[in-house]
Amino acid sequence: MSGAADAMDRNQVQVIVHFAADFPRRPAVQLIADGSDSNSAQIVVGQLSQIIRQGSQQATAAQLPVQLQERAWYNPNLEDREYFVPGIIATVVLVATMILTAMTVVREREMGTLERLMVTPLARLEFLIGKMIPVACIGLFDVILVTALAVIWFEVPLRGGLFALLFGSVLYLMSTLGLGLLISSYSSTQQQAMLLGFFLIMPAIILSGFAFPISNMPEGVRWFTFLDPLRYFLVIIRDLFLKGGGFFDHLFEYGMMALLGAATLMLSMARIR
Repeated sequence: MSGAADAMDRNQVQVIVHFAADFPRRPAVQLIADGSDSNSAQIVVGQLSQIIRQGSQQATAAQLPVQLQERAWYNPNLEDREYFVPGIIATVVLVATMILTAMTVVREREMGTLERLMVTPLARLEFLIGKMIPVACIGLFDVILVTALAVIWFEVPLRGGLFALLFGSVLYLMSTLGLGLLISSYSSTQQQAMLLGFFLIMPAIILSGFAFPISNMPEGVRWFTFLDPLRYFLVIIRDLFLKGGGFFDHLFEYGMMALLGAATLMLSMARIR
């Protein structure tokens, strides 16, 4: 049982089916679901309950011969707010930082100041850092603000460490800021930047598992989710809020966000002239 619990902590299993030790004399089956994903937990537990009841009725020709006991870990009441509120933090940071970064650089181009900056001794890296630091501070402020509202107003528990949350937010901001700079390199007006931003934001939210489980998506679509930084940040932030995970529990997610962030920043730096 301890091995199954550890696997659920690492998001390797969603439901544990536990049979009583004296099952032949006391036919009881316990279904333990990962309540941090309330939608999937309700669906899986409902389907398993129906299968077990139908199988037991066909085998014994009796009405409900097996007693089912359902239990949800990390979110006992399977409340949707404990599942969606942490995800809102990630989506707010994505929309705010990506659009704001793209708009600020494009505005420089529209006003003609970008060309003046590029002929000065200012390096491209210095220019990008100067544009990213204010937006990154706004993104971190949004994370702290929405986290405080989630804990105080919506009463969503924060069981993990604050350092792990901030470190993951910094890596996540690398990707969102890099995407914003990349959008600005392809846009000549603020309207184009805004449309391109929302053109990327909507697929990113859909493919991240924010509302729909990635495991239910077609196999061809699931490959595109590996390029979505929102996917990894959602896993980290939901586990930190509901499961109390730490830094070493999400090394893969941290590594993927760092890789995607470095790739987008390097590509945007090469694109901006």
